[in-house]
Amino acid sequence: MSARWTRSCAKAPTPGSRYARGSAHSSLASVTPRTRTATRSPVARAFPSVGGGARRDLSDLSDPAPGGRLPSLLPAPVSQDRKGVTPLMLACEGGHVEVVRRLLAAGAPWNELDNDNHCAGEWASASGHGELAHMLIEHAVQAELVLGVVARRDREPDLSYLATPVRYDGDDKLLDEDNDAVMMSWEAPLMRLHARVICAAKGDVLNVGFGMGIIDGYIADENKTRSHTIIEAHPDVYAHMGRRGWMKKKNLRVEFGRWQDVLNAIADANHALPGGVSNENARLFDGVFFDTYGEEWDDMREFHALLPKVMRPGGVYSYFNGLAPDNIFFHTVYCRLAAKELGRLGFETSFDVVPIDTKSDEIWKGVKRRYWWGDTYFLPTCVLSGGTEGG
Repeated sequence: MSARWTRSCAKAPTPGSRYARGSAHSSLASVTPRTRTATRSPVARAFPSVGGGARRDLSDLSDPAPGGRLPSLLPAPVSQDRKGVTPLMLACEGGHVEVVRRLLAAGAPWNELDNDNHCAGEWASASGHGELAHMLIEHAVQAELVLGVVARRDREPDLSYLATPVRYDGDDKLLDEDNDAVMMSWEAPLMRLHARVICAAKGDVLNVGFGMGIIDGYIADENKTRSHTIIEAHPDVYAHMGRRGWMKKKNLRVEFGRWQDVLNAIADANHALPGGVSNENARLFDGVFFDTYGEEWDDMREFHALLPKVMRPGGVYSYFNGLAPDNIFFHTVYCRLAAKELGRLGFETSFDVVPIDTKSDEIWKGVKRRYWWGDTYFLPTCVLSGGTEGG
C-alpha cells in the first residue's frame, strides 16, 4: 500500500480537503477515503425533534406544482437553524417530494450536515421516505460528476504522507506519526476476499499499496498467479518489505515509487508498441487492487483512468471500499459514483455484501481515530469489458 487514504472528516470541505464531506460548492470531490473524525451516523436512527432557530414545520406547505416556484413561506435553501437543520432536511423528513426537488434546483446543498452529523438523505431514510433518499443519491452522483471536473483543475498532488514516518505496532497495525492507522489486521478477512477476486484468472496481478502486506500474503500463499507485482511509495514501508524478505520472493516484482509514475511509464510503453495494448508484448494485468493512504478521491479517479491502459480485457479490478465509512448515505453515493465513473471507462461494477465486526474497543486500542463504524462492507468487483471474468 503506497499511502492509505486518510480518514478525517470535516463538515464544510473545500476542494482538496481530506475526507471533508462537501459543501454546496465542492460536493464530495474532496472526501479522502481513509480518515475519519466523526460521530457514528446510522441511517436507521430515529431523529429527535429539533426546535428553535430557523427551523419550521413544513407539513403545512403543499408541494409546488412541477416547474413552479418555492412557497414564499419556505426559508432560504441554504439556511440552517442553531442545530444545523436545513429546509432540505425538513422537506425530506416530511416526505415533500416536489419541495425537495425545487430546493435542490435552487441550490440547497444535499451534503450539508446538521450538528449531529446527519445529512438530508439520512433524514429521508429515517422517516421512511426511501424514494426521497434515492432521489438525493442520484442528485449527488450527478452533481459530483460535474463538480468533480471543476475540482480537478490545476490540482497539485499531496506528497506529505510520503515524508511522514510510519511504524509497525506489533502484527496488528501500521500507524503514522499521529497514531492514525494506515492499516490494521481486522481487515484481513476482507483482504482475503479481495485477493480471490483479483486472482480469479490466475494471471498477472498488481497490488498498489503494500501496507501490512495482508493482501499480498493471500495472493502469494492462497492463489495461483502468473506474476505478482507490488507498487509501494513509502520509504519506511519499502524498507520493511526488504527486512521481511519480500524482495527475494519468487514470481514477485516490487516497484518502488508513486503509482502515478510507475503506471504512467507502463502505459506510455504500451502505447509506443505497434497496436498499443493489443500488442502481445504489452505489459498488462489480469487483476488489480488499489488501497492507498494520504490520497484523495481525485487521485483514485486518476488511477481509474489509467486502468484500461494497463489491464487486459476481462481483467478484474477491486479496491478497499473505505469511502465515507461512518455515514451510510455518503458511502452509498460513493459506491454509485465509482460504479458510474468506472462504467464510462468500460468496467461493469458489482458489490458483494460482506459482514464485518469492528465493535470491540480492543481493536482500536492505541489508534487515535477509529476509521470504520459499520457492520457491513461492500466489496467491489469491476470487470473490464472485452473478456470473460475468470479467464
